[in-house]
Amino acid sequence: MVYGGGTAIQILLKQGILFADNFVDLSRIPRLREITLDHNGLSVGPMVTVRRMETDERVRASSPLAAAAYHHVANPRVRNTASVGGNIAHGDYRLDPPTALLVLDATIEAASTKGTRRIPVREFFVDFQQTALAPDEMVTAVRIPTQPTGSGRFVKYSSLSENDWPCASAAVLVVDSGGRREVRIGLGALAPVPRHVSFDATGLSDQEAVDAAIAAVELALDPIPDVRGSVAYKRRLGRVAVEDAVRSAWKDLADG
Repeated sequence: MVYGGGTAIQILLKQGILFADNFVDLSRIPRLREITLDHNGLSVGPMVTVRRMETDERVRASSPLAAAAYHHVANPRVRNTASVGGNIAHGDYRLDPPTALLVLDATIEAASTKGTRRIPVREFFVDFQQTALAPDEMVTAVRIPTQPTGSGRFVKYSSLSENDWPCASAAVLVVDSGGRREVRIGLGALAPVPRHVSFDATGLSDQEAVDAAIAAVELALDPIPDVRGSVAYKRRLGRVAVEDAVRSAWKDLADG
């Protein structure tokens, strides 16, 4: 088994969920630690740490919403160890970055001995802790297009502690282009997989946009009950996260 930062693997091994005889550390492969920026956006190597994603000036300039989502991952100790590739390949429905990657229309580059292919993030999460990666594939890059004109916001709520898994998270991108306004929403911890919805918000007021957003995500909300809350609690918190993110992003556009 190849691994990046190894933060998730350590937990799964201790829980007796993961079994493997051999582990291959990818940290010494230079190309996998690179961030490049061109006219299309960012190409992020899988061994780039989560901490670099929140602090790198190229990421913050090209995709501030992605930087904000990576900033909210766990705590500084984890962010300094966990990798971008490991984070997304882990496939947990509660992860923070995928919510932003969904609305930014990011793509996962995966490679095996058979070659390389690109998988849209919106097709990457296929079921509970399952991704579209084949058994012989590994993530070799995450490609994030330059954030379009508009405003983005990431909101995350936890019930146990600040650094715990979220009960609900939402990344919202309000895109303003050519007289049309679109709202894109990425949902985390609110279904067995991260989910994406969008709708046309042209001509809507801020409250109308909030109401439309809550209606749009209603069918996507399918939370898993656990010690962090019941289905009803998480659904309600999910609506709050969406409302807060949409309202804040909408206000930024009005003030901008």
